[in-house]
Amino acid sequence: MIFLLLSLISSYLLGSIPTGYIFGKMLKGIDIREHGSGNVGATNVFRVVGKVPGIIVLFLDALKGFAAVALAAGFFYHPSSPINIEWFSIASGLTAVAGHIWTIFLKFKGGKGVATGLGALIAFMHQVAFACLGVWIIVFSITRIVSIASITASLSLPVFAWVFNRPIELKILSVILCIISIYKHIPNIKRLLKGEEKKLF
Repeated sequence: MIFLLLSLISSYLLGSIPTGYIFGKMLKGIDIREHGSGNVGATNVFRVVGKVPGIIVLFLDALKGFAAVALAAGFFYHPSSPINIEWFSIASGLTAVAGHIWTIFLKFKGGKGVATGLGALIAFMHQVAFACLGVWIIVFSITRIVSIASITASLSLPVFAWVFNRPIELKILSVILCIISIYKHIPNIKRLLKGEEKKLF
């Protein structure tokens, strides 16, 4: 169990790296939480700091989720563990997402976890991840609203997990990630219902 504990701690700290906050400080000397939507995710960095930094933050946030799963399976997992490697890796991936959402470095207030969750999904089931990404791109190209695209892609995640007939562990993971994403988008949903949600462009 010590290997699982080490993996979870490492995954949480990795996910907690506040890339959006760091880029805001480095490039503009600002606290990104005090500008735009107040979120430290890639979308707010895109709006406030710039397009290129926003894209880089998106990539790095996704990399956090992917790296957490890769490290769990390739470095921390031990064959003698009472937990199978699928659940071991899933726990680590979810912990990285939790770290991004509730980062210890920003008083437990972070992003929505979409990019980090996508990175973890690519490590687990790339077909499902890219199918969801396709949904995101299509919806965003129509609406130009990131939250609608993210919510739609999140809702499609469990569907694609069943369509591609992924193992039950990954189906459960897809449902958990979907619930987390919808929960974190509740303020956006409220703004959407009021017609107050802003387009990215």
